[in-house]
Amino acid sequence: MVRLLSLLAALALWQLLTTLDVQLWLRFDQFPSVTDVAREFGQRLGDGAYWQDVSDSLRRIVTGFLLAAVLGVAAGVAVGRSRWTADLIGPVLEVLRPVPAIALVPVAILLFPSNEQGIVFITFTAAFFPVLVATRHAVRALAPVWEEAVLTMGGGRWRVLASVVLPGALPGIFGGLSVGIGVSWICVISAEMISGEYGIGYRTWQDYTVIDYPGVFTGIVSIGLLGWLTSTLVEVLGRRLTHWLLRREGSATS
Repeated sequence: MVRLLSLLAALALWQLLTTLDVQLWLRFDQFPSVTDVAREFGQRLGDGAYWQDVSDSLRRIVTGFLLAAVLGVAAGVAVGRSRWTADLIGPVLEVLRPVPAIALVPVAILLFPSNEQGIVFITFTAAFFPVLVATRHAVRALAPVWEEAVLTMGGGRWRVLASVVLPGALPGIFGGLSVGIGVSWICVISAEMISGEYGIGYRTWQDYTVIDYPGVFTGIVSIGLLGWLTSTLVEVLGRRLTHWLLRREGSATS
């Protein structure tokens, strides 16, 4: 209830500032009101082009994010577990990691034959490094006694990986996935605005160029809702797979 009231209070403040055309330090006289955006949003829900844009952006996000999740976890485990792997690919990854994914748009245009592949590449790059770093830190933070226990009972390297490393690192991995999905949305929308031909980001930018401000805010609201939905799905999956962690915390608290 408190969360719902806070959201309603923010919307009421937005409606008040735009209705009164407030022009203090910030200018709200050109902002569309909540009712204007709601009306535009309702109209677009009945438009097939809107749902096509939504499906295009979701497809890019899902494809790039799943690739980043698989490769990021694999690379993070390899770097965290193997000194040789860390020495071999670690320097390259550390040099590339500070580069913003959106700065790679020119590289994607030169590298890939289609804009679609380039945007998926940008989305993948945005999520890959948060997942990689979170996985690496989670793997290195594991208590050695767990691995020693498995080895003592006759388990091999793959048994240690399946029974200790991956389950023990899951909380950290899902922390990286939660960050990665948010960064992916930022970069996919930016890439769609720069080089896309369709998608929520492209449509939002097009609305801005024709001075359709209710359409712009409809795009912003759509991006926020889609980002919240995908982030929630990642968090729910993380809680499901780490239910043992939640139970342990609950029992410790009690």
